[in-house]
This record gives sequence, C-alpha cells and structure tokens, in this order.
Amino acid sequence: MGSKPSIVAALVLLVTPAFAQTPSMDTSLEALLAHPGIIKALDDIKSDDARALEEQKRITEIPAPPFKEKVRAEYYLKRMQELGFKDASIDNEGNVVALRRGSGGGRPKLVVSAHLDTVFAEGVDVTVKEKDGVFNAPGIGDDSRGLAALLSMVKAMNENAIATVGDLLVVGTVGEEELGNLRGVKALFRDHKDIDGFISIDGTSISRAVNLSTGSHRYEMIFRGPGGHSFQEFGLPSAIHAMGRAIAKISELQTLSEPKTTFTVGTVSGGTSVNAIASEARMAVDMRSNSTAELLKLEERLLDLVKQAVAEENARWKSDKMTVEIKLIGDRPAGRVDLDSPIIQATQRAVFAITRGRKATFAGSSTDSNIAMSLGIPAVTLGGGGEGGNWHSRNEWYKPVDAWMGPQNALLTALMLVGVDRAVRPALQVRQGGK
Repeated sequence: MGSKPSIVAALVLLVTPAFAQTPSMDTSLEALLAHPGIIKALDDIKSDDARALEEQKRITEIPAPPFKEKVRAEYYLKRMQELGFKDASIDNEGNVVALRRGSGGGRPKLVVSAHLDTVFAEGVDVTVKEKDGVFNAPGIGDDSRGLAALLSMVKAMNENAIATVGDLLVVGTVGEEELGNLRGVKALFRDHKDIDGFISIDGTSISRAVNLSTGSHRYEMIFRGPGGHSFQEFGLPSAIHAMGRAIAKISELQTLSEPKTTFTVGTVSGGTSVNAIASEARMAVDMRSNSTAELLKLEERLLDLVKQAVAEENARWKSDKMTVEIKLIGDRPAGRVDLDSPIIQATQRAVFAITRGRKATFAGSSTDSNIAMSLGIPAVTLGGGGEGGNWHSRNEWYKPVDAWMGPQNALLTALMLVGVDRAVRPALQVRQGGK
C-alpha cells in the first residue's frame, strides 16, 4: 500500500464538491488512514497478494456447479476456521457463515460476502492454466477472485486485531448464478433479520461499483398438443408452430433504453422427428429491467402474447387441443441505493483513497446485492481487484494487476460503515425494525 504519508496524502484530493456533502465521512476516512493498525493491515494485504492469488487458483479448481457447491463450501469453511472463526458454519442453505463481533452489542451488522457457485456444469475442466501472466479457467474471476479477496481482507483484520464497533457477518453464498436464483442470500436475509448493510465482492474492477440491481423474471413455457403424423394427420395444431408464433410476437416487443429493459428467448427445444407434428415444445425466456415497474409491464405483455400465439395456432386448425404451461423459474428483484447513502459515500472515498484519485462509477447489474436493495437495505457490489474477461465462458481469464486493491477497498469501505473501536464511529445506521 505504501507508506503512511502517501496514504494520507490522498485525502487532500478528497476535499472536492463530489465529497463535500458529508464532511464527517471524510473525517472518518482520515482517522482510519492514520490508524497504525489499519495502515499495517492495508500494507499486509498488499504483501499477501501472491498468496491470495494462489488461494484464488486453489478455489477455482474446486468445482462448484449450480446446486452442488458443497465441496467448495467445505474448503471455504476450513479456511474461515483457520483464520480464527472457530464457530464458522455451513447453514441449512449451504452458505458458509462466520460472525466477527464488534463492541457495539451486535449493531450495526454488515454482511461482507462473495459467492461460491459458478455457472459451469459437472465435468467441466476447471484446471487453471497460465500464459504470460494471464490465468485461464472457468470461474477464475467470477467469483474465485471475490472469495480470495474476502479471505485476504479478513486475514489482515484478524492478524492486526482490528476491533470494530459493529459486527461483520462474513459469508460465502450459494446460488448466485443463473437458476440458483439468489437462493443463498435469500436464505441469509430470511434467517438474519438484523442485517443493516450488505457488501458483495464480485467481478474485478475497483472503480466500478453496483448500486442498482437489475431485476429479472425467467420463464419456461411448455407448449403441448395432440401430435401426429405429418401427412396422415395433417391439420392438427403443432407445439413447435405455436412456439414459433410466440417467438415471432416476442421478437417485435419494444422496451425502454432507460431504465434499461430487455428480453430474450434463450433456449428452445421440441419435436421428435422431421415427419411428426410436434406434441411438445419448450422455450425459456429471460426478462430484465432496472425498474420493477417496467419489468412487470414487460412480463404482462409478453405472457399475453404467448397466450395469443396458442389461441392463433388453435384457430388456424379449428382446434382447442393446443395448450401452454407457463412456469416461473427465476425471480430476482430490482432495487437501487441512492448516491447519498452512507454505503455509497463510503465506497466513493475508499476507491479514491486506494487508487490515489480514481473516482468510482456506479452501474446496474444482477448480483447478490439484489435482495438487500429490494428490501431497502443499503448494499453495494465491489470488485475483487485485478483484470478479467470472457465471463461465464470456459475461456474466462484473470490478470492480477494491482489485485490487492480489491481487498483494500473492501476493508476501508467496511470499516467506515461499522466503525473502529475508540477511533471511528459507524456510518451505517441501525435499521429500524431489524431484530
């Protein structure tokens, strides 16, 4: 991280209109960066960079397919215990959960998390390969980097005996990806009613943070008809034709660019042979929006078009035999955190200080933070550090460029929120009604 004078020097730049609205937050950051234990923790994180990369590679090579994260969770639990969390455990949903108590009687309580699961099915080769300083493997960035960064942050805190005011709930979540449907973090908020704030470490970029959760609804639609021989029983409705009518209608939908609202028919299947009228066909549809209201409008229009397509296929053949079963298979709520929220203000300052002057940019995405944001709980998703790309592909890559900045940023952000004993008051407010 550099010497104390160079860290504190970054604060001079913080006196700008962008940050002037909350001078107490500036004071808190200055106090943190003058605290000997925290200066040492930040330096230790940088010194820990090579070990953290090896940890990241080790995590990557433990398969964690959707709904089968157990082996990786057990490894992560062991690492938590080695770092001093003797009562760390795996909850009923499969999350790894460890509580780091503060001096404030349990509040405020801040979750700092990363997700255990990947999008890759069983059998996919997850061996990490390196060439010219670039590491390739499925899931090496998403979210093995986040998991490694979280452990590096906790290691530095524990080894430097940093005592917080609020509690930190350190979590490795399951079910963040695709049809996991955020099941891990949903269970976390179901079982812990006293959470006051939430940080997810996901992705790599330090200067890009997520304060807007993209909501999504996903449906499987199963078209069913009588089926029959293409020649002998010509005149019967076809499940594939009905599905084709639906797809054609869906493709003509118009959506807003702001708030961004999207749709796609992602997968299709059906039929048994070229000379058979299909008795069954399936498609999966993804709808997303940064606005719950727009997502619901799109959903209503799209579902109505599907029903119209079925009616038209029946009318074409003077039949009533074609039906469609519509099944909700994914539900991620939308939400947002305002830029004047303490969690966003803390993020801005941490990014600025750690990077020596880069300003944080805020955007929308679908992450574990969706659930907190939808509940009105302050949340942000931070990058784990380094560079990466080809997300969700077998050619996913990671390059450890200034990677230590990820856990440093998470540490500073978290400490501004939960406070440090006898040094900094918590900026995170205790949520009314939380028990």
